[in-house]
Amino acid sequence: MAADKLSTRHLLGIKDINRNDIELIFETADNFKDVINRPIKRVPSLRDITIANIFFENSTRTKLSFELAEKRLSADVVNFAASSSSVSKGETLIDTVNNILAMKVDMVVMRHPYAGAGVFLSKHINAQIVNAGDGAHEHPTQALLDAFSIRQKLGDVAGKKVVIVGDILHSRVAISNILCLQKLGAEVMVCGPTTLIPKFMSSLGVKIEHDLRKALNWCDVANMLRIQLERQDIKYFPSLREYAMMYGLNKQILDSLDKEIIVMHPGPINRGVEITSDVADSKQSIILEQVENGVAVRMAVLYLLASQRD
Repeated sequence: MAADKLSTRHLLGIKDINRNDIELIFETADNFKDVINRPIKRVPSLRDITIANIFFENSTRTKLSFELAEKRLSADVVNFAASSSSVSKGETLIDTVNNILAMKVDMVVMRHPYAGAGVFLSKHINAQIVNAGDGAHEHPTQALLDAFSIRQKLGDVAGKKVVIVGDILHSRVAISNILCLQKLGAEVMVCGPTTLIPKFMSSLGVKIEHDLRKALNWCDVANMLRIQLERQDIKYFPSLREYAMMYGLNKQILDSLDKEIIVMHPGPINRGVEITSDVADSKQSIILEQVENGVAVRMAVLYLLASQRD
């Protein structure tokens, strides 16, 4: 049985929450899934709350998902894109957020290119902070929706074998997923070229595999990560074509396995690189379920954090 309130005032990373918190978020998300599948998809839960979405990096899916979650909860929503703001004129992070808080904002959903930006902000302002991704550090709501999607498909996360394939080195999704899955009792493996698996991985208690077929034969779930070329300052592999040949998942490989596995992807998909279209659109793929679950999970996070307010 989950607790009835979160143990934290902010959602800065999976490392800051416990298993009870995760289970409470999932139980709350179950209820919100019913809401978003009704003809009237809105509840008045946060009608007195103003939420600012502050994105210092480009985002489409995460920003839309949060905005939809906020509107489904009847919150007032302020959207702020740093590229078209005074940040580009040299304004500091604290100045920017304090200006927004002066407009009486209660909660800030923030994506930032620097690791720890959310933690820094939480120590300097009074609003509650939800980390929507900070550098290559963490992306907690993505990990929560991924684990929630596995739970929905397989009944439970505990005891399941999950492999995360691809650009582990630059991925905030990978770190948050590893921490979340381990807290829920799953076994985790990472798979990719040696150059894209950071040296500290073994200290997290995850298995490391460089052969995609071996990893797929081991797992129940394969989470295929995007190659983050925008974060790579040097070449980590010879070419995208070679990467796709070694670590891309196609239907031929999927059909050759001796069991049926679930395929996930946090998006956006580079079709033909880490995953082919016939895999992304196959019945083993739960990519679209992840998108739907993302709204319910983010509704749950926002609702539970708002209920912590004085």
